[in-house]
Amino acid sequence: MTEDEHDFPKTIQEAVRLLQRLVPEPEQAKIAAMSEDELINQHFGLGMWIRNNLGLWEPDSVLVRATGQIEPDDASTVIIRAFWQRLRDDLPKVH
Repeated sequence: MTEDEHDFPKTIQEAVRLLQRLVPEPEQAKIAAMSEDELINQHFGLGMWIRNNLGLWEPDSVLVRATGQIEPDDASTVIIRAFWQRLRDDLPKVH
């Protein structure tokens, strides 16, 4: 099957929006509370899901190219970091 047949996200923003819909809120809260250095712990869980389900293993993946990476592992890291940043940006600001 080609990437078009799967309708994979084509941008980092599309991938992040999909994750916001699919990842349960308690898990989102855990990810948002992580430090940036702790995100590597997501490589075999969320990262593997992203690589296997968002078409990162497809030849000429549009999403991999959108991340500016070549390898699916590196592309999933970029997506996880963007997801983490979006979650943190969405946290209520305390003044």
